[in-house]
Amino acid sequence: MHFGDIILDLFIYFCNMSIVKAKKSLGQHFLKDQNIARKITDSLLPVTKDVLEIGPGMGVLTRHLFANGQFSVQAIDIDQESVDYLHAELPDFQNQILYGDFLKMNLAAFYTTPFSVIGNLPYNISSQIFFRIIEHRQLIPQVVCMIQKEVAERISAPYGNKTYGILSVFLQAFYNIEYLFTVSEKVFDPPPKVKSAVIRLLRNSRENLDCEEKLFFQLVKTGFNQRRKTLRNSLRSIYPQGFESDYLNLRPEQLNVDDFILLCQQISNANQNTSSVLSVNS
Repeated sequence: MHFGDIILDLFIYFCNMSIVKAKKSLGQHFLKDQNIARKITDSLLPVTKDVLEIGPGMGVLTRHLFANGQFSVQAIDIDQESVDYLHAELPDFQNQILYGDFLKMNLAAFYTTPFSVIGNLPYNISSQIFFRIIEHRQLIPQVVCMIQKEVAERISAPYGNKTYGILSVFLQAFYNIEYLFTVSEKVFDPPPKVKSAVIRLLRNSRENLDCEEKLFFQLVKTGFNQRRKTLRNSLRSIYPQGFESDYLNLRPEQLNVDDFILLCQQISNANQNTSSVLSVNS
């Protein structure tokens, strides 16, 4: 760590941390280590010009992002106190620091071209943020974020792993995921009870799922909600009577994304055939 970074860390810790109170209801844990902040922002690849930071808090990432001339950065925070603080601290960037809710903002109206997402995501809504990113995957080719270590391991887990689950399948369907590094709980104020991790998501080449997307999401959710059962039992309410597939003899963690897509196609075809037979007989 550079001497200047150490001085900046001490300044932030002893002076600034008392200015914005971390709110438990918002899942706020402010990063205070400049070296970690630099590692996170350096992990952002020049995939897009536009970058949106979610939850800048006290601006430890924001300052590095604004200092990097290769990106056009906007930051959005649901905490008005944080926004007011950053407006005072970074007056030249007031128009780029916005008050709002990422989960509710109209991203398609805000961005007409692809943009990257970066942020120290609140633990309590990280899954909701990821589902929002999936919803707008055509606009978001890259995500660099810090989340709970356990969630990072789950998202990046390969199939067959006990931590592989719903979010693993949904995100891996559209993104290549890299677990970059682990972050100690000691570099936050207040310190969380668990370790964190930084991951990077890069959009893969899959444009479409080649199956009914609604049915795909239903299969994955239903299967993993009863992950100890084989799919024959957990998906019984979804596939038609008489349907057979080798996948039904497996548990959900034994299927990769392509397997779930193929199973989705099989069930969809079986449902259509059943509907056709019922129409003929009616």
